[in-house]
Amino acid sequence: MQMNLRRSVFWITRTAVMTALLVTVQFLTASLGNQYVTGSAVNLLLAVSVLTCGPATGVTVAIISPICAFLAGVGPAFPPLIPFISLGNLTYVVAWFLMGLLNKPGASGILSKFAFFLSPVAAAVVKFLTLYSGVVLIAVPYVLDLSEKQSELFSLMFSYPQLLTALIGGAFATAVAPTLKKAISFRE
Repeated sequence: MQMNLRRSVFWITRTAVMTALLVTVQFLTASLGNQYVTGSAVNLLLAVSVLTCGPATGVTVAIISPICAFLAGVGPAFPPLIPFISLGNLTYVVAWFLMGLLNKPGASGILSKFAFFLSPVAAAVVKFLTLYSGVVLIAVPYVLDLSEKQSELFSLMFSYPQLLTALIGGAFATAVAPTLKKAISFRE
């Protein structure tokens, strides 16, 4: 019973810390007005959350971070976008997790190496396709009441920049996650 309680406390703590980090990074980078900096940092933290803390933390952070960011005033400008962004984040962390299954620690062989280098690309493509389909093809024309100029801006924001920021964040995650995972495991 004590061990389950300890695991639960660790999970809640990690998930809260990752969510707080993600929203804080959004808050700090929002003043730069640069989607590439903010988006890359967000994707880095999403990938790191699933790679270092596990799929439950990754999924939770992916889903609730857009809500928290909105409430903090640094998230999506329109609440109807929150489910689409959560879904994009969710597909990103699930892709990372699934690719990680092919690249277990200690695994060798071409498949393991291929998965390690393919993970950021696969996750980025899946997130991009999810966000593009949800926001550009559904939300902008059918859910949001936007002017033509706003529609063009949102369509651009949720197109190729999403792919680029997911790739950049993923590349950084592959560099830092192994060290962070060792540090977290050491402290348990």
